[in-house]
Amino acid sequence: MGKIGVWLVGARGSVATTAIAGAAALRAGLAETTGCVTELPDFAGADLPGLGELVFGGHDVVDTPLVKRAERLVAAGVLPPALSGAVAAELDAAEARLRPAPSDGGRAAIDQVIADLAEFGKGLDHVVVLNVASTEPPCPPHTAHASLAALEGHEDVLPASSLYAYAAFRAGCGFVDFTPSTGARLPALDELARTAGVPYAGRDGKTGETLLRSVLAPMFAQRGLDVLAWSGTNLLGGGDGATLADPGPAASKNASKQQVLQQNLGHPVDGEVHIDHVPALGDWKTAWDHVLFAGFLGTRMTLQLTWQGCDSALAAPLVLDLARLTGKACRDGVAGPVADFGFFFKDPVGAGPHDLASQYAALRAWAHR
Repeated sequence: MGKIGVWLVGARGSVATTAIAGAAALRAGLAETTGCVTELPDFAGADLPGLGELVFGGHDVVDTPLVKRAERLVAAGVLPPALSGAVAAELDAAEARLRPAPSDGGRAAIDQVIADLAEFGKGLDHVVVLNVASTEPPCPPHTAHASLAALEGHEDVLPASSLYAYAAFRAGCGFVDFTPSTGARLPALDELARTAGVPYAGRDGKTGETLLRSVLAPMFAQRGLDVLAWSGTNLLGGGDGATLADPGPAASKNASKQQVLQQNLGHPVDGEVHIDHVPALGDWKTAWDHVLFAGFLGTRMTLQLTWQGCDSALAAPLVLDLARLTGKACRDGVAGPVADFGFFFKDPVGAGPHDLASQYAALRAWAHR
């Protein structure tokens, strides 16, 4: 069926390295498909690109080789001890396809990304650009509402994630934003994607606390229980925690997290999400949630829960799922936002359900269409 190129923005980060190493391990039969949604029986016969059809490349601002990055993830307990050596050849092959991230912004950056994508895409069926880089602050309002015509010649106002989306669409590639950054979430870029006839999806992968919220919030609504307040505290280590210690990127993440509650409950609730950087946690994260709700006759009750997980191990299989699904969308000629991929995101594009069960049903139906 041809190869699908997967161009990772932030290709030497923990999530990207885990995804590349994991795909190699699955191809070699060294690991189970645990966590891979597209490997579930519900997706058998969906004509998705196989894991063996995925070819990895990407950009990053750091130059640590993928093999060294994988060794560090082994030492941190993220990857199995023998894995980095067993898949070293595949990591080296991907390393040879990585390029330095653009050092400039605006038109120069877009032209460089387009050129890199064109070179990478030689001999491939389609290319999907997947953003797993650090979270950005929210986009300024004057940029968020600009038309495509207004942006032409003024691309320097775009944040980095949107520059990548712009370049991807110009290069005829699909685009997925796994972060809460702006990405393709601009009217101008939506217009460009539709004109170019390419799909996009996002944003902000749903891997932990918000995954639980997308299951529990509908439960309260469907049982007629009145949620009065929902507060959360997140402890994050690693690069993600360091990035989100900055109030700007943290604002993007918190806004994305709150979408799930409001959409499923039908109204805003008291309470905030707090994110604390704890470097000693490394790639692990802990989330505490406190839910105050009222039942029959106004009786007040609470739900408290704790979620602990390894961010890279939770996110990497979803990156592979999205690469396969978006590759299929490219092959099928889908253009514009793919709302049916909302299952994977906190703040999905397009008009679709926000409860996990309905999102899963929509994803399964889309895959078999």
